[in-house]
Amino acid sequence: MSAVATGKRGSLWQGLSDWANRHRKWVLAAPAIIFVIALMVVPLLYTLVLSFTDAQGSIQRAFDFVWFENYISILGDTARFWPAVWRTVIFTAVAVTLEMTIGMAVALLLRRPFMGRGLVRVVMLLPLVATPVAVAMMWLLIFEPTVGFANQVLGWLGLPAQGWISDPSTALPTLMLVDVWQWTPMVILILLAGLVGLPEEQQEAARIDGASTWQRFWHVTLPMLKTTVIAALLLRSIDAMKTFDLLYVTKGTGGGSSHEVETLNIYAYALSFDYNEYGMAAALVLIYFLIIVGVLVVLNMRRKENRR
Repeated sequence: MSAVATGKRGSLWQGLSDWANRHRKWVLAAPAIIFVIALMVVPLLYTLVLSFTDAQGSIQRAFDFVWFENYISILGDTARFWPAVWRTVIFTAVAVTLEMTIGMAVALLLRRPFMGRGLVRVVMLLPLVATPVAVAMMWLLIFEPTVGFANQVLGWLGLPAQGWISDPSTALPTLMLVDVWQWTPMVILILLAGLVGLPEEQQEAARIDGASTWQRFWHVTLPMLKTTVIAALLLRSIDAMKTFDLLYVTKGTGGGSSHEVETLNIYAYALSFDYNEYGMAAALVLIYFLIIVGVLVVLNMRRKENRR
């Protein structure tokens, strides 16, 4: 190899090295960016393309583009789509409200020193250790109408047995309570971390001024904790809207023709794997994705406003 070629190669390598050094923040982040694109953006684009087609049955067969017909059909489905939207909203709103309320109360209690506080914190986190499917199976047995423990307790108290999950009128509220049982500890953990980091000077000043416990919480603690509260609300709202394991394991695709607990997740699953309507399912998934992104943007804007 000639000295000229060797010199050119060395110059090229030096140039690439200098360029990489000047743009090292992008070079170092490139593997993660490529991974995210491969894992998220590509499937999302494929789903977008699929939503404009009449794909159904075998995905390998030829399909035609129908453009916005799937979206029009989904949005015009008053029998299942809009009831599923309503159930998703109700499930998320009620579950998250209860989780935030109970989580705040328990976090305030756990902030105070008392004997056995460490043990209580460990026991409190146990629901988070179990997988959602295991939790669903456990509560499915507890709420079994004939031999379930829940109806046995009602019998001891002299109360009539309930249908719980098997009753269309109580299935969704029952599953909301299960979700609250499982995910309230996560809210407690987030809020407790925020409470521990709050300064005590404001609390002491309000106490000296004669403020009651409720006044100190409402006018001192809560305003300082607002950013943490919104962060917990953001995480739980998005997660609750995507709940699938609990609803599917306990009620399958909605419990027959009534679809009493069919949320958007369950409806999308039914379209895809029960009816093999892949184009329709893709359109529904993207509509659902836009709803979640909209909630995320609104809550994130609120979080940024409270930081100012």
